[in-house]
Amino acid sequence: MKNTESAIAERFEKGFKEIQVLLGPRQVGKTTSIQSFLKKYKEPSMYVSADEALETDLDWLDRTWQKAYDVSPNCLLVIDEIQKVHDWSSQIKKLWDKQKISKKSYLKLFLLGSSSLKIQKGLSESLTGRFELIRAYHWNFLETQKIKKMSFENYMLYGGYPGAYDYMKDADRFSNYLTKSIVQTVIEKDILQYNRIKNPSLFKQLFEILSRLPSCEISYTKLLGQLQDKGNTDLIKDYLDLYEGAFLFQQVHKDQTSHFVRKTSSPKIIPMTPALIQIDYKTASKENMGLAFEALVGSDLLRAELKTYYWRSKDNEVDFVIEYKNRVFAIEVKSGKKKSSKSLTVFKNNFPESIVIFVNPENYEKFCADPKKFIERFI
Repeated sequence: MKNTESAIAERFEKGFKEIQVLLGPRQVGKTTSIQSFLKKYKEPSMYVSADEALETDLDWLDRTWQKAYDVSPNCLLVIDEIQKVHDWSSQIKKLWDKQKISKKSYLKLFLLGSSSLKIQKGLSESLTGRFELIRAYHWNFLETQKIKKMSFENYMLYGGYPGAYDYMKDADRFSNYLTKSIVQTVIEKDILQYNRIKNPSLFKQLFEILSRLPSCEISYTKLLGQLQDKGNTDLIKDYLDLYEGAFLFQQVHKDQTSHFVRKTSSPKIIPMTPALIQIDYKTASKENMGLAFEALVGSDLLRAELKTYYWRSKDNEVDFVIEYKNRVFAIEVKSGKKKSSKSLTVFKNNFPESIVIFVNPENYEKFCADPKKFIERFI
């Protein structure tokens, strides 16, 4: 699977006419990746960060745009921390549309920032049809191996945020860094600051619950029942959507023919990187370890942007169901969690054309390198 810098380079090799937006979680190296790319970029370019500006008033983008034009009418303008510019999406729309009409210059525009939720909101409100996304993700096991020799067991404990790897030898320090420098920052600055949430403490409490439920199927009603306050299932769904938008957790829904059933059924909770899972691995049961590994496989499927569901019929369950290249694949994750082979038999009876694929610790590296290619081997 491509890392962020490779994905950026590929987009430039293929060419583009729209605004390019790098979107992803905090602390995974988005700024480092674009700066590394710019060192190799041979055309005129200009990098600015709104975080470093003394003030980002209404004229800041106009002045920045003009400076880029002075560098070259075909300059690549990279604006980091774009969400800190006042009314940034409306101003970008104005400048971009004016350029399109005049046809006198063609600045290439690349936007990124730390608050993915704020950027997503601006894109949907003002820039529809004017941008393409490049997605950044948490660091997977193979990407981590390139910069930090780490056992798979340690990756399951600490994996995902490269800035936290220096604290692996001190579990308390690692936990403190992850909680205060990453998770709390995401919740406070990306979510609570820009969204109306009546009970922030309830919202934070939900994070603690979700982090202990890797790959668990849980109903919205039962999830609500674990919170120490009153609410309703719509509130839970809204909160989960916000955590999804911030790249912390994602829901995998039940595979049914009805879209309505998919969205109202009990979802599986997938932490988007192992560091977000709160399990005491020293005392964890094999089943809990198996659920953590299953969540890791699920996050890889989601990173690969595959249509991912799970399947259940009474007591029979298949971990993940993938729709890819007009085929249906049953992905069974084999690690500590005890399962009956009956589930696959029932699934195959229901979907005789489906293909069953097993992912286990022995073939996991090949799988996570490129889940799509791994799956294509079985077609």
